[in-house]
Amino acid sequence: MKRPFDITQVGLRTKLTLSLLLVTIGAILILSIVISLAIQSFYREAQHDNLRQKAIYFAGYYENKYRQQGYTWGNKYGTLVSSEPEIQKIVDASGQDIVCFQPYGFVSCKDPTLGNALHKSLNGQEDDGYLNVSTAKGSFLSIYISVPMRINGQIIGALFISDPKADSDALINRINSSIELTALIVGSLVLLFSLLLTRSMTRPLKWLTLAAEQMKQGKYAQRVPVPAAQDELGLLAQTFNEMADTIESDVNELRRQEQARRELLANIAHDLATPLTAIQGFSEALADDMIQDPAARQETAQRIGREVQRLRRMVADLQQMTSLESGRTRLDLAPLSLHELIAETLAVIEPECEHAGIVVHNETRDDVPLVQADSDRVTQVLLNLLDNARRHTPVGGTITVGAHPGESGQSVEVWIEDTGVGIDSADLPHIFERFYRADRSRTGTTGGSGLGLSIVRAIITAHGGKVWARSTPGEGTRISFSLPMAEKALTPALT
Repeated sequence: MKRPFDITQVGLRTKLTLSLLLVTIGAILILSIVISLAIQSFYREAQHDNLRQKAIYFAGYYENKYRQQGYTWGNKYGTLVSSEPEIQKIVDASGQDIVCFQPYGFVSCKDPTLGNALHKSLNGQEDDGYLNVSTAKGSFLSIYISVPMRINGQIIGALFISDPKADSDALINRINSSIELTALIVGSLVLLFSLLLTRSMTRPLKWLTLAAEQMKQGKYAQRVPVPAAQDELGLLAQTFNEMADTIESDVNELRRQEQARRELLANIAHDLATPLTAIQGFSEALADDMIQDPAARQETAQRIGREVQRLRRMVADLQQMTSLESGRTRLDLAPLSLHELIAETLAVIEPECEHAGIVVHNETRDDVPLVQADSDRVTQVLLNLLDNARRHTPVGGTITVGAHPGESGQSVEVWIEDTGVGIDSADLPHIFERFYRADRSRTGTTGGSGLGLSIVRAIITAHGGKVWARSTPGEGTRISFSLPMAEKALTPALT
């Protein structure tokens, strides 16, 4: 069974083409009808005016003849010499025939139409209309005019004239044929233009559909060409590409986070396994009395204690970082002098640096603006970064600490710079991630748990600041962070 036509299954290009074609055909049809009617009306009016002028001229001619004959119709009058086969009939005031000329036997002089028209003219009225005539080419309507003839205001007769041109309708038909041919040509051109136009309009939509299909299959790098025209389709293509950029970025970030989650679990498992293995081994050795010497047993017990402390610190760091990142940790914010806090922190770590042969410089100016911060947390950040710099700076190196107002005028930037081994460019973007170690060979004893810089970032972010780093392998590393200025520090700048 043949399925019925379903417009919903027709493509957009076909719909647009058909719509444009139907609208154009409708417009051409209406315009053709209006033009045809206007031409016919103009042609009929021109025929009528021309014939009326002839009737008035002939009437004047016969009025002069009547006057020359002593105001009488005593003699017969011939028709005017004319190149046109016009029907002419003249009657006197009583309705008697004076002249009746019907070329080629078009019509009888006794035709009722002639009689009625002349009767009206004898009553002083002009009359016009169409006379049905027959020729060898067939029957058709011929326009006629009937006018009264007067001398000194008195009606002396009436003149009837008709112009039977058999080709008048043929002329109208030729005009209509020309209009129809023109409409066909225009319609064909419109169809071609519609196909080209709809193709150019739907091509971006086709690209978008194909790109969406590719993205549905997980190919998020797919993009579409943006049309040169800055119209709705161009905006749609540009918006699609921007959306695709966002989706690809989000998907890549999700993949990166998933990879980071796997690495985090692996690192946690590794960092927990190392002390747990040591604790298990030492505990079994003690339980099996494999260590007999009291001093060795004491040292083994202390090692177990240190590993337990290490586990406790790792768990505490994880809890602290998670709490900071989730916003559950409440900060004790207050105006804080970084100049004093940095000096106090350096006093704590400077002995360790001197013991390691490292020189520490404090370049913090005493007029650095106050910041709105939690002093304990900022101290933790400074100690973490300074200890990290100390562990990676060789003997004879230097560590420099400084602070100055940020470019925005709303924050203070603090930096810790060392002359240590530096960080490879491939590792630099990841150093603030959990458990990330630029040097994979370092153990928890020499390299820390891998949570220090993550905690630094979490604390600074909780304050509304930022942390960043730059480094050159073999030359050193500079880690900077920003903290918002306190209201008291901002007040003079605002006034």
